This record gives sequence, C-alpha cells and structure tokens, in this order.
Amino acid sequence: MIGNITNYLGKPFYEAPNCAIYNVDCLDAMRRIPESFVDLIVTSPPYNIGKEYEQILPLDDYLSWCEKWIAEVYRLTKCGGAFWLNLGYISIPNRSKAIPLSYLLWNRMPFFLVQEIVWNYGAGVAGKRFFSPRNEKFLWYVKDSLSYTFNLDEVRDPNVKYPNQKKNGKIKVNSLGKNPSDVWQIPKVTSGTNRSSRERTPHPAQFPRALIERIIKASSNIGEIILDPFIGSGTTAIAALQLDRSVVGMEVNTGYCQITADRIERFLTAPQQMRLLEGEFE
Repeated sequence: MIGNITNYLGKPFYEAPNCAIYNVDCLDAMRRIPESFVDLIVTSPPYNIGKEYEQILPLDDYLSWCEKWIAEVYRLTKCGGAFWLNLGYISIPNRSKAIPLSYLLWNRMPFFLVQEIVWNYGAGVAGKRFFSPRNEKFLWYVKDSLSYTFNLDEVRDPNVKYPNQKKNGKIKVNSLGKNPSDVWQIPKVTSGTNRSSRERTPHPAQFPRALIERIIKASSNIGEIILDPFIGSGTTAIAALQLDRSVVGMEVNTGYCQITADRIERFLTAPQQMRLLEGEFE
C-alpha cells in the first residue's frame, strides 16, 4: 500500500509490511511527498514547554513553525481526509498560566474544524492554587466540510445505561451502543515502579493505544494510509497496523525511532490473540 513512499523519501529507518518509519525532520520530508497522499493524519507535536525531545523557541517562532508543517499536512491530506491534532497548554507571562496552544493557532489553520474532543485521563499532577489538570484536547479537522469519513458504528460505547428502553414499542438504543460523546475517559499511560502501564516505553509522552485506535476507527477505513509526522513512541503505528491500515511515521529523534521499531517488531511477532489485548505484547 505504501511501497512508493520510498520513491520520495528513500530507505526508511525501519520497514515492515504496510509500515515505514523515517528518522527525518518531518517538514523537510513532507515537502518531498506529492499532494493528496494520505487519508488520515494523527499527531502530537512538541508543545514548546521544555521536554527532553524539544528545544524551546520564542512563541511567535514556534507558532510560525507549526503553521509551516500544518500547511504540508493539509497538502498531503486527501480531499475526504482528516487531521487529528493533539496540543497541550503553554504559559504566557502576565497573560495566562495555561492557555491551549490550539487557541493560538486557530486563525493559521487551513482545515475545517469539526469538533474539539476532550481526553479525560483521570490522573496527573495535583494543583494547590488551581484545579488539578486532568485533560488534553484533540482537534478533529477535515479538508472537506461536507464529505469526510465518520464511522460512528465502529466506535460506539456498548455501556448503555438503559439498553432495553423502548419508544412506541421499539428499542430506542442502537444495538451496537451509544455515541461515546466528545469527552473520552481513557486512562493515560502511567509510569513508576508499582503502577507502570504494560505498554509503557521510555518515551516521556506516550499515548494509550486505545485512544489512537478510536480516532483511526472513526476517521479512516481498512487499507487506507495513516501518517504521524511526530510518531514518538510509535503508538500510531501499532494502532494502525492492528486495524489493517498502512502507516508512515516520521521522527527526528533516532532513539525514539528505535523505540518505535522495537515496539512494532514485538507487535508483529506476538500471537494474534496477544495483539488484541492492550499492552500485552509490551
């Protein structure tokens, strides 16, 4: 499905069936790929807050950089495709303790915003002079506001409070479950000696696979191409392969590319029943 990616980017850092991981600067790499190449882009770029994998830029420079790589994402996305973006919060002296970065990018975004999704992860730092942070945002963008993939039946929540409720003698609730709403309660990937998640890797900002799987199920179809230009620990790749999609990942940090490659190898060599269990192959 993605064999021709090597025509544009050359030999990957890691390659497997329907999967190519590149140790590259994503902005340079995306500029070498022809337009309308991918069906879905899911990613979380550095937040510009001083994590070990980023260099802090002046805020205006950071926003300009985001505008550049997002423009390439837009160019690469097919007409009916989608872009799911996760961004955190940043402090602005004398203005804000924690403003969502997405608020600073809204007027630089070429996509159409469908919805903001709140990921409530249930654990985190405790605040003393503010409410304890327990969420991050995902912004769901599409290229065509009238024609885009939304597979609601693939992501319905079977936990229905009144599954047998009827109206005019007919069951009211969809047999597959309810719409999961725009607040997703999915535990984060935890660390620590006694509470580390099974899927934990050395990457300091790892997404739970269940979170990315829901996005991929909802906004793409089997056989389509997923791109993550900041693939980090490789969760997008694992989720895409589990769901029979093809995936291209980009990561500037060689160590994280190796984490991703090792993780994919363990996934591909695990028994099928183990792949289905979140984190069992880790």
